[in-house]
Amino acid sequence: MTDTLAPQGGAAPDADHPAGVGLIKPGYDPRLTNEDLAPLKKQNWKAYNFFAFWMSDVHSVGGYVFAGSLFALGLAAWQVLVALLVGIGIVYLLCNLVARPSQAIGAPYPVACRVPFGVLGANIPAIIRGLIAVAWYGIQTYLASASLVILAISVWPNLAPYGDKAAYGFAGLSLLGWIGFAIMWVAQALVFWRGMEAIRKFIDFCGPAVYVVMFLLCGYLVVKAGWSNIDFNLAEDGITLTGWAIVPVIISAIALVVSYFSGPMLNYGDFSRYGKSFAAVKKGNFLGLPVNFLVFSVIVVVTAAATRPVYGELIIDPVETVGRLGNTFAIVLGALTFMIATVGINIVANFVSPAFDFSNVAPQRISWRMGGMIAAVGSVLLTPWNLFNSPTTMHYTLDILGAFIGPLYGVLIADYYLVRKRQVIVDDLYTMSEKGAYFYTKGYNPIAIVATAVGAVVALLLVFLGTAYWATFSWFLGAALGFVIHVVLSRRVKPTSPADAEVVTL
Repeated sequence: MTDTLAPQGGAAPDADHPAGVGLIKPGYDPRLTNEDLAPLKKQNWKAYNFFAFWMSDVHSVGGYVFAGSLFALGLAAWQVLVALLVGIGIVYLLCNLVARPSQAIGAPYPVACRVPFGVLGANIPAIIRGLIAVAWYGIQTYLASASLVILAISVWPNLAPYGDKAAYGFAGLSLLGWIGFAIMWVAQALVFWRGMEAIRKFIDFCGPAVYVVMFLLCGYLVVKAGWSNIDFNLAEDGITLTGWAIVPVIISAIALVVSYFSGPMLNYGDFSRYGKSFAAVKKGNFLGLPVNFLVFSVIVVVTAAATRPVYGELIIDPVETVGRLGNTFAIVLGALTFMIATVGINIVANFVSPAFDFSNVAPQRISWRMGGMIAAVGSVLLTPWNLFNSPTTMHYTLDILGAFIGPLYGVLIADYYLVRKRQVIVDDLYTMSEKGAYFYTKGYNPIAIVATAVGAVVALLLVFLGTAYWATFSWFLGAALGFVIHVVLSRRVKPTSPADAEVVTL
């Protein structure tokens, strides 16, 4: 038994192997294997790359709007800040747990899911996560296109009438909006098509670049408003909660933070697989989540607070804030920056994930690139701008998605740490042999499937039948039920491990 398995050597991702060169051993079944899904020959991401990943994930228009939308709950600025920091602390710990198996194996999230769900059953979490990523991919593409529309109108004011969806609109989006959406859709596809190495370089640039513009925007608004005129009571109608009434609302806000990051957190293995070491992953996570998010949260709170004295109303959308600056150069710079930032998060969180997930379904027919393009096409059909038209809609969407994502996370963590005790037979992840440890019943593990189904159904009932407050805990309820049910039922069945198999402690 070895301590870790960390494939080394080989080449970095290139044009022929955009997701990285995987090591395919003799005996690996083609129904489960291609070079995108096989364990990497080389893992070369350092701590900064993961730090930049989280900067790109956090510094988006969606992240900014989400953070600002917490003021609608009736919380004061410092209370929103507390909720954001506690929530991101939980996300940091959960990300470290889910990152370890994929980093050690060098394989993406859907392959790691073969351990609890079975070599074929892993398609269940892969498809669920892939479809969720499609929805978010569409939303983020729309948000990036909104920046492009503002940029276009600021440079060519005569285009403004075409931005009116009442006069020139279709399916809830204006003509100019459709053009902007199409341009961003193509731009993201081009970056994705070049592969993971190009994506890594792109996100290494995005996060720091957005910080520069965010600091400039914040500084400009503070100077224009005057520090003494900034009121950090940003709740709707200026009414904030007091006393013990604050506690449940803060807890709800914390739950919303976890739900917001639950998607990229679940499939974080798609990126941790590239880590040079688990220590590098953890260091990058710490810098990118608690540390980076603290700075980001402070900027969001101060910037949002400054919009009220400057513009006479609270503005939580940075794109709208930039659009009101009145200076063409500033509008162009700000819009371009937020557009690039949103492209960054969209590619890392919602393009890469379904690329691996859909490829896992039919490795010989669906490559990593084709899987990503399936997601891109599906995102248009969802008309995502209709899913992101208010804070209430956004929170409700997060609750529903969390109901599905929670059980998948709970089952994966329960199986890896408690049922398997971090022991994995790597070669059995790629075999259809009935003697394989993860073949279970015709390739499916009924226990994991039942645990996921029960967790998701109960969490969805909480969303649809419970109050809006309790619905925010759908991820936690689903994760807890999936975790507990999987552990209890799994302990009634002894895991199979062939005598001649190489069991690896990851």
